[in-house]
Amino acid sequence: MEKLFSFQNNVLRSTDSVFTRYLYNQVAFESRLVGIRGIRGVGKTTLLVQYLKTQPLPTSLYVTADHPWFYQNTLLDTAEEWHKRGGRLLVVDEVHKSPRWSAELKNMYDGFPDMRVLFTASSALDIYRGEADLSRRALSYTLHGMSFREYLAFYGIARLPVLSLPDLFANHQQIASDINLTLPNPLVPFKKYLQTGYLPLGIETRDTDEYGARVSQLIDAVLGFDLAFLHDYSATHQTKIRRLLGILSDSVPYTPNTQDLATTLQVSRNTVLGWLQHLEQAALTRNIHKSGHGLSALQKPDKIVLENTNFSYALGQTPNDGTLRETFVANQISNAGYALLLAEQGDFVVENSYTLEVGGKNKKQKQIKAIANSWLVQDNIEVGYGNVIPLWLFGFLY
Repeated sequence: MEKLFSFQNNVLRSTDSVFTRYLYNQVAFESRLVGIRGIRGVGKTTLLVQYLKTQPLPTSLYVTADHPWFYQNTLLDTAEEWHKRGGRLLVVDEVHKSPRWSAELKNMYDGFPDMRVLFTASSALDIYRGEADLSRRALSYTLHGMSFREYLAFYGIARLPVLSLPDLFANHQQIASDINLTLPNPLVPFKKYLQTGYLPLGIETRDTDEYGARVSQLIDAVLGFDLAFLHDYSATHQTKIRRLLGILSDSVPYTPNTQDLATTLQVSRNTVLGWLQHLEQAALTRNIHKSGHGLSALQKPDKIVLENTNFSYALGQTPNDGTLRETFVANQISNAGYALLLAEQGDFVVENSYTLEVGGKNKKQKQIKAIANSWLVQDNIEVGYGNVIPLWLFGFLY
């Protein structure tokens, strides 16, 4: 196992703890089996290694399931050997790269009750639907991309607290005024965030072109490796799914006609619905439904947006401002754990309580003026008034 110890030492040396993601303080690390899901580049490995650095190293081990060690060794064999050596914490990165990951995790949990196992996995992986039942064993968390608030902290621009949604609506004018004292001209970093701020890819990628190239490569890897591996897509299906994502990115916000998509892609309607679900599970798109509509695998979404605004820039040259605004609001509210639906009047209903109309600085309230507890979310303003809230302020919900 010496190669694994050497690899771990290199990982520990290259990971600092200056900035930790929002999820770090929410994870029950002391549980026996904990999984962190998320898209490539979102910071799953860093989060677990940061925790590993707080643990006694003689009994803690980090491995990644795509290490050459596992060409001839299984995860379970490795866990058994580590346990015999006194190991009490095993961190497994990219667990889905192991062919029998769910059965091996189950056997680790059942066979070594005094050893904790932490693992990371692709967003597209449903850890409760593997060949072994993990639903009663594993705690699963999803690590989303950075909020606008985290982006400001990551790049050392400002450190500001998280806002709850009720507090945001009740006190937005005072909150925005207070933030402006610490962060003058918040619209400047906000515009940068929309284009290159969602993934913590490092200071060296702040250049727009380099960041966009990295995001494009990431999306391609999710389609060509993660989804293809997890759902056993053929080469033909991979090509068609890439084409589907291209259609969506050109049209978002998109009201899908699944039969037209099926005809265009020359597959069945149910196949298209399955692919739409897979793209959302992989954190590439977001399916939004109207109130009262079902959420089954074969339920057509009422609107589709890309998962975050950075993808809009990576997949299209000049994204529409309206598209960016809706994508940002849907992303930040959903990532913070609040329920978001399409509104019959206005754009969104949040927590079945707040109706939002999203627009530019000159957007009027005529669509929502008769609706109780309705709010106009305006871009390009620093401080709001009454029921008018600055768009950027929704970036402080997590």
